[in-house]
Amino acid sequence: MAKPTILTVDDDPGVSRAIARDLRRRYGDRYRVIRAPSGEEALDALREVKLRGEPLAVMIADYRMPTMNGVQFLEAAMDLFPLARRVLLTAYADTGAAIDAINIVDLDHYLLKPWSPPEENLYPVLDALLDVWASAPDPEVGETRIVGHRWSAPSFAVREFLARNLVPYRWIAADDPEGGRLLDAAGLGADDVPLVITADGKTLQAPTEAELAAQVGLSTTPASDFYDVVVIGAGPAGLGAAVYAASEGLRTVLVERRATGGQAGQSSRIENYLGFPDGVSGAQLTDRARRQATRFGAEILSAREVVSLEAAGAGRVLRFSDGTSIGAHTVVLATGVSYRRLEGPGLDEFTGAGVFYGSASFEATHCTGEDVYIVGGANSAGQAAVYFSRYADRVHLLVRGPDLTRGMSHYLIQQIESIPNIQVHPHTEVAGGEGELHLQRLTLRDNLTGDVTTADASWLFVFIGAEPPTHWLEGVVSRDERGFVLTGPDLLSGGARPAGWPLSRDPYHLETSVPGVFAAGDVRADSVKRVASAVGEGAMAVSLVHRYLEAQ
Repeated sequence: MAKPTILTVDDDPGVSRAIARDLRRRYGDRYRVIRAPSGEEALDALREVKLRGEPLAVMIADYRMPTMNGVQFLEAAMDLFPLARRVLLTAYADTGAAIDAINIVDLDHYLLKPWSPPEENLYPVLDALLDVWASAPDPEVGETRIVGHRWSAPSFAVREFLARNLVPYRWIAADDPEGGRLLDAAGLGADDVPLVITADGKTLQAPTEAELAAQVGLSTTPASDFYDVVVIGAGPAGLGAAVYAASEGLRTVLVERRATGGQAGQSSRIENYLGFPDGVSGAQLTDRARRQATRFGAEILSAREVVSLEAAGAGRVLRFSDGTSIGAHTVVLATGVSYRRLEGPGLDEFTGAGVFYGSASFEATHCTGEDVYIVGGANSAGQAAVYFSRYADRVHLLVRGPDLTRGMSHYLIQQIESIPNIQVHPHTEVAGGEGELHLQRLTLRDNLTGDVTTADASWLFVFIGAEPPTHWLEGVVSRDERGFVLTGPDLLSGGARPAGWPLSRDPYHLETSVPGVFAAGDVRADSVKRVASAVGEGAMAVSLVHRYLEAQ
């Protein structure tokens, strides 16, 4: 087993050598000490550690570094090693920044320079942090490898599933020598991609999401056949419900069809969420919430699709697409919404090969120096535009309306206006796409004049509309004309309770037309489409679950 790593990053060579020397003198027999001269090189080193499946115990970063300061580095590194202890190295004048970093990156400690003598000012701090880390270290993760084609939609689907579920993997192009060797070893050809090779050497050729989940360590089978509460959907509302339900002693299972985090989990940076003044990535927020839910005892099932709900006496039965089922006293519907598909010739065939629904942020580095087109006028589209502007030569934000004010937060509009390589195109729609093997051209239409233009484009990211995936509730739970779930007062018509309502009381605020079934977050009719409100509704749903159970 490889030694755990302690990483230090400082752009001052003298300081870097000194702290590495002191660390090796004390911990070199048990830990591998590596140092980097910048945040960017430190992140590269951490990615190598991650791909090798080796554990990281502590990161020590100097606050004052050019390009990427210590806080920015630690925030980025959290995505790779969320359980590693984080230390900021700072001068006395920067202690205010260090204190602020406690909220931004869950800082464990800050050390003042100079730390001499280390026996008093360095080792006691590191000893305590290493003891904490050793009690719950990063789990060992083997290397999952994907061999595929750059513009293969099935290859993209595998990468997206692993990325959104925060499963580390290494991408190998099928036309690379190593990719060819791996395909040969598996007895496959270049057209048989994607090939997934798990950490234990098992090969999966074009696996389904359920097959992939089962092989990379995601749970797909419930531990019980009956629960106090089943939460369907692992976006902010579902994660919030799971955390509060499990923390209050309810037997809880969270069922997710695709990946935890929902649409919020794809956001490159959420800047208006309470308690994160410098923003937080959707992946970071999702990972923290997921770890919090499992720490309290909630089960999380991945790649499981619920296809029906029925009342069975005092219980509620949920059936999966594979024919199996689980039961529960209560259910929380938190399935969120899905992006609508663009209509136009040539667009469907390039899905995953130039046309992407959601941010697909892992594609950003491939967009370097190119033009990126983004469709949508709400926060998710704006956040993606800001993120891709770091890589793309120019980002074109296409909106149907006259400007961004109708659907986007003011702070985000200001950011976009301040970034020179983002261009907003009002009254613009995508009419079609063309290309060979992948998207190469877009047809754009001005919805005021009807004028049509063509643009060279290999990257189109779509963030339009909100369709609730609630078709499976047809005839069971009352919905509005767009498919959103009706709850509480919205179910009452002229003061009368919904047809078939069996109880002597009115439905609770988040309760649906089926007693004991609640809805939270974006799937609920007339909900506020914000992360904070979704988390709040998830917590509120659990309080109503308690009230419902107490009355039974």
